[in-house]
Amino acid sequence: MNKRPKILVVGSFVMDQIATTDVVPCEGQTVLGKTFHKAPGGKGANQAVQAARLGADVTMVGKLGRDANGKEMIRVCKEAGIDVSHVAYDETAATGCALIILQEKPGAGTQNRILVIPGTNMLITEDDISFLKEKISEYDMVILQNEIPMQINVAVARYAYEAGVPVMLNSAPSTYLPEELYGYLTYISPNETEIEDMTGIHIEHEGKNVNLETARKAAEAVRVKGVKNVLITMGSAGAFLVTEDGEIHSPCATGIKAVDPTAAGDSFVGAFCVGACLGWNWEKVLVFANHTAGITVSGMGAMPSLPMLNMVEEDLKKRGIEHE
Repeated sequence: MNKRPKILVVGSFVMDQIATTDVVPCEGQTVLGKTFHKAPGGKGANQAVQAARLGADVTMVGKLGRDANGKEMIRVCKEAGIDVSHVAYDETAATGCALIILQEKPGAGTQNRILVIPGTNMLITEDDISFLKEKISEYDMVILQNEIPMQINVAVARYAYEAGVPVMLNSAPSTYLPEELYGYLTYISPNETEIEDMTGIHIEHEGKNVNLETARKAAEAVRVKGVKNVLITMGSAGAFLVTEDGEIHSPCATGIKAVDPTAAGDSFVGAFCVGACLGWNWEKVLVFANHTAGITVSGMGAMPSLPMLNMVEEDLKKRGIEHE
């Protein structure tokens, strides 16, 4: 990679606490699980680390607590080469955390259920991001998600829009988006459930087969709100991108054994933004992002499974995919 895209991520830090089980307990039921471990994550931090591991020059802005989880989050980000000099701290509140239950179903892969406790992520203030009014023009792309206060997303997106910097909103978890925000966005990336919440349009999808007409209608319902490009991730069916100039569907990578789907979407978004900043054509960007996410789901944990650039390049080469 000759150029290093300069990417700003404003978002969340979450320490994941991950349990695997064959059976998810019902109300009042106790079951014995299989394994448990902790791993750093959070949509913002995951996307920042993925972009950095793919060669981007990344700055992360967010908020942590003065606790062990906060120290671990900073350590991992620094190891990835991320600039964390603008990360803020709250002296009393706890760093965000999540409870993740991975249900392993024989012959059906692994399904996840996630409960996020936001902690300091929801304590980011406009003072914490005020420096961006003058600095945001230094970046090639801004990445946002819905795990921090919405007014912060709107403010950052407005700064970027006014400076002519592209903005990607990974609109997860699903929540109400102010109408003002849509007009500031260059890209929005919901999954099929999130875009249905936004538009009321159900994308017909079974396994790797998807009804592209329903996906197209959902994407256009968002584009009319002012977003230039709508990127829908659809799990095993890959991704569907509707741009100002047309549309493209990129199937998911094949031959992938999903061990832990946590952070697959974050991995995809990080890789997509790197490719977009490098000016690749959309087909190349989507293939790169799909295969990056495919490697991610084959490992356990969020950040630990996010691949380095050489791993993605080797995977593409092994599959005979030209990606120079």
